[in-house]
Amino acid sequence: MSSAAAVSGSRIESHVWRIAAVVVLGTIMSVLDTTIVNVALDTLGRDLHATVDQIQWVATGYLLALAAVIPVSGWASRRFSSRSVYIVSLVMFTAGSVLCGLADSVGSLVFFRVIQGIGGGMLVPTGQMILVKAAGPKNLPKVMSAIGVPIVLAPIFGPTIGGLLLEHVSWQSIFLVNLPVGIATLVAALKLLPKDKPEGAEKLDFLGLGLLSVGLVGVTYGLAETGSAGTLVAASVLVPMAIGLVGIASFAVRALRIPNPLLNVRLYKNRAFTAASITTFCLGAALFGAMVLMPLYFQTVRGEDAVTTGLLLIPQGLGAAVAMALSGRATERWGGGVTATIGTAITLVATIPFVLLGANTAFVLIGAAMVIRGFGIGMSIMPAMTAAYAVLTPQQVTHATPQLTTLQRVGGSMGTAILTVVLQGHLETAGASQSAMANAYGTTFIWVMGITAAALLPTLMLARIERRARRGDAAPAPPAKPRLPEPETRELAWESA
Repeated sequence: MSSAAAVSGSRIESHVWRIAAVVVLGTIMSVLDTTIVNVALDTLGRDLHATVDQIQWVATGYLLALAAVIPVSGWASRRFSSRSVYIVSLVMFTAGSVLCGLADSVGSLVFFRVIQGIGGGMLVPTGQMILVKAAGPKNLPKVMSAIGVPIVLAPIFGPTIGGLLLEHVSWQSIFLVNLPVGIATLVAALKLLPKDKPEGAEKLDFLGLGLLSVGLVGVTYGLAETGSAGTLVAASVLVPMAIGLVGIASFAVRALRIPNPLLNVRLYKNRAFTAASITTFCLGAALFGAMVLMPLYFQTVRGEDAVTTGLLLIPQGLGAAVAMALSGRATERWGGGVTATIGTAITLVATIPFVLLGANTAFVLIGAAMVIRGFGIGMSIMPAMTAAYAVLTPQQVTHATPQLTTLQRVGGSMGTAILTVVLQGHLETAGASQSAMANAYGTTFIWVMGITAAALLPTLMLARIERRARRGDAAPAPPAKPRLPEPETRELAWESA
């Protein structure tokens, strides 16, 4: 593909922004559907005559499908071209959404959600591959900050949109709303996405795919079961998680021993990529895990309905949007490591007010703290991912993107599971007292601070690696043999990709 924009300095050509718009639309649909359904589970259970254990599979089935297909997105892009995979995934997601809206039983709805999840799981990493290659290394900070907006905003606005549609239309509209957006995105993709040729991928490693799919599905399923089990040590949680961890470990060992693995785990030999990956995982846990706490606080402690709760979550999205607009320039000036460190530190400090939550804390104060915390999140997630991409060649991007996406999703699932169990344990001892319940949420936010602090350490490492590389004292360790090309050679590789 042509990559004039990649080497044109600070100015990004218009065609790159058009590609970014298509990728953002696809990302919004995929990420939004992760949370938009949550507010409708109670209604779905009543209308479809399903128990809580049955209806939770509407959400869990989608997450499991996402986890299963994300790893294969890199191989599929190399085998069939990124553009082709993106378009097929978009069609599958949109068709799955329509089928979900037409479902008449919980079984059919769960099945159609799996179809939707397969399409949605391929959309995000494939779209990022297309955009990263089109932008080139010099313009990565700006375009990555652009696609970071829906990743942060969609989970925040999802409950609000879901509540409004549920209250004023029907539960079917939560799925059917994707039809016009999907059609518009498909038309834009056909017109605007650059045509790329398949890279001639190796034969698909079916054994590796099986091991990794079992691993990711096992971990995701186990974490999802914590909600109904109420503890992390129940057999329904530990057994699938143990199977999942064994599957992931077996995949990693196999990937190091064969020449063409499904995912190139040798990328983790690069210290910068490893640091960025750990940061992405921890921030995913801190971001998505904390997103579960505040809606529950507003509803259980303050007695607000779903729509009002969604509106009260908007300040965090506004702070994140402002940060996303600034993070690209900050990354260009200071580097992804320094920017992510600043953002993570802001997130850590801004979490302190939530530890002090009370039963009557003013919404204005909560909103102000959410704006600052959202700003910190927006300044940390995408700069860390940008730093990871900056040390890779275009060919390595197809391996790195699924790994980073998977880490963020699994981190979010683990954070949600751990924080939910911690919260439930404190609420059981709190009783019906609103003050005690508020204290339970505050205590749980101490865990959020711990997770955020864990993300701070790898960002410091990333900043140190970047600083040393910039000074020329030492270069980041190569992700794989042969050695990583020098910056000038790497830019030529991006241009020819």
